[in-house]
Amino acid sequence: MLKKSIALSLLLTLNSCATNQNYIEMSQPYKTLNEKIGSMLMVGFMGTTAYKNSQICKDIRDYNLAGVILFDVNPVNHKKAKNISSKRQVAKLTQQLQACSKDGKLLISVDQEGGRVQRLKTKYGFYGKFPKARDVIRLSDRQVSRHYNKMGAELKSVGINYNLAPDVDLAINKRNHVIYQLGRSFGTEPKQVVHYASIFMDSMHKNGVLTSLKHFPGHGSSLGDTHKGFVDVTNLWQRKELAPYRMLAKSHTIDSVMVAHVFNKRLDNRYPATLSKKIVKGLLRNDFGFDGVVITDDLQMGAINKRYGLRNTLKLAINAGDDILLFGNQLSVKSMVKTKTLVNTIKSLLRNKEIKLSDIEASNFRVENLKAKL
Repeated sequence: MLKKSIALSLLLTLNSCATNQNYIEMSQPYKTLNEKIGSMLMVGFMGTTAYKNSQICKDIRDYNLAGVILFDVNPVNHKKAKNISSKRQVAKLTQQLQACSKDGKLLISVDQEGGRVQRLKTKYGFYGKFPKARDVIRLSDRQVSRHYNKMGAELKSVGINYNLAPDVDLAINKRNHVIYQLGRSFGTEPKQVVHYASIFMDSMHKNGVLTSLKHFPGHGSSLGDTHKGFVDVTNLWQRKELAPYRMLAKSHTIDSVMVAHVFNKRLDNRYPATLSKKIVKGLLRNDFGFDGVVITDDLQMGAINKRYGLRNTLKLAINAGDDILLFGNQLSVKSMVKTKTLVNTIKSLLRNKEIKLSDIEASNFRVENLKAKL
């Protein structure tokens, strides 16, 4: 009787496992290899429209892209808009982009922090006067919330669902011209930075807009600009720059974390953060317990583009544990890359066993969880 009971228990367990496996498979839509790879990519493109026969629409449809990023300045012709020319135009563009996607949850992103970093400007018909972080901290929490709710509502009104902000870098280096001198930091103390970043994220979420903390593991101490070239923060970086991420890592408030291209020998003596397995999988995921989406800063920035080349960049970024690889096609006409080239290069890396399909699938799972929040 005991043997029959054990056998029955084992059978029920196996049936339960099979049912759970079937549920997992059913909940994850089938994807081709091209689509699995495409689901890791966020790209910039030229155009203020996205009709069905446009290249960006074909890329979204054929590769199931994770998302796109919008810019106002056209790197090819400064007299023409790249993606943003008016509120009505942006709203129509995002509708067209979503129509190209399979699930209507394409991540459509911009950098909209306030101050100097806001793509939706007054000259295009947007509000365009959101204060920079350094000025925000002079206001009451109610005023801060009002400002950021207005920002989130404006993003939502034109179909933008992913804001690559807030910046949680610490204002610890007065000679830093990319964070400190632009007033992009909420302060020098982690608790204060986390406080205002939390108001920012809550305000975005109230309007259905996802967010991304940046720039892990800390850009506030740097002297150089990763847009232009290699930036080593080893001697200037302070461990407290990690604190905002450690404090927020396991919070459901965080949607994603953007990794910076800074090189920090104290964390990895070989690779910059974006391409570092020690920093992404080791520090952020294993040590801090963050299991959400990790998005790279633009992989066409000089800090990466000038030293590693496209193939090696893709290999290192995927092996590091990055989930969304950002190619803005914005910084240099020479560095612009086709989505097809990115996909084919990653397929080549898979064939040569330089990267693992399981890492791509794990990233797909995290991106799908992110999209489920929309």
